[in-house]
Amino acid sequence: MAIDEDALLAEQVAYYRARAPEYDRVYAEREDLRELRRAADDLPITGDVLELACGTGQWTGALAARARSVTAVDASPEVLGIARARTAAPDVRFEQADLFRWRPSRRYDTVFFAFWLSHVPPSRLGDFWNTVAAALAPGGKVVFIDEGPASAAREEVASDIRRLDDGSEYRIVKVLHDPDQLNGELAELGWSADIRTQGEFIVGIAEPRPTTVR
Repeated sequence: MAIDEDALLAEQVAYYRARAPEYDRVYAEREDLRELRRAADDLPITGDVLELACGTGQWTGALAARARSVTAVDASPEVLGIARARTAAPDVRFEQADLFRWRPSRRYDTVFFAFWLSHVPPSRLGDFWNTVAAALAPGGKVVFIDEGPASAAREEVASDIRRLDDGSEYRIVKVLHDPDQLNGELAELGWSADIRTQGEFIVGIAEPRPTTVR
């Protein structure tokens, strides 16, 4: 039976809306996630920053500390409420939008997303990166962090079914990208990327390849 992708993505949004009160628990439980967040200090995050799928703002404050401004976008009003309460920086603006329909109204020096790329269906990968390209200022960079193939050892990560504390279950998209394969896919889409592993995670920096004018 063919998957209704729109219905699946709507269910994914519903999951993160319902999960909002539980979302931060994993950061409290896992030291490797906290170390990864601290490692953001070594990434090229500068200027005006666009954060896609900001969630509860676990990364937003660290971005704001290094940026001129941050625009943080997420589909869930519940997680945005938590992110607003967590982030006191004056130059941070939050926006609620479906990232598969959202289009940028301006360009940014850095586009950042953590633990979002794995929730993009393969059929929409090209459209998503086109949206990212439209949001990126000339000379800008994309920085992304996600779970890599090593995370598949944890069943709850590799599964596309998630259960909340109340027992409710939701379907989500979960694609654990291999760095080499993702590098090739991005190259086909017109990007130059440096993707490395850090423990269970992948950390990538990408920029559009220069076009040759003839």
